[in-house]
Amino acid sequence: MTRPTILLTIAAFGLTGCLALPPDGVSAEQIAAYDAAVTSIGCDMVAESDYLPVELQTGLTREQVIQVTEYKLAREEAVKLSDGGVRLTTGACAA
Repeated sequence: MTRPTILLTIAAFGLTGCLALPPDGVSAEQIAAYDAAVTSIGCDMVAESDYLPVELQTGLTREQVIQVTEYKLAREEAVKLSDGGVRLTTGACAA
């Protein structure tokens, strides 16, 4: 490999870590339902009382809700809050 090719390959590997993929077994429709559910509780997920309605409204398990939340954070569609929670920052929750 030539030096430019090696540098491009390294850069490509570095970028692949930045690309967030949806959690396995979670459809685009379920992610949209997650967005609607989080919006319905005021855009912040901090405590058990926030996670339960999202689970009930979406049909997702707790683990799946956590995975979608991590996916949203990775895509910069959510931010971590100082109290340990997460705020959705897209759609109706956009500032």
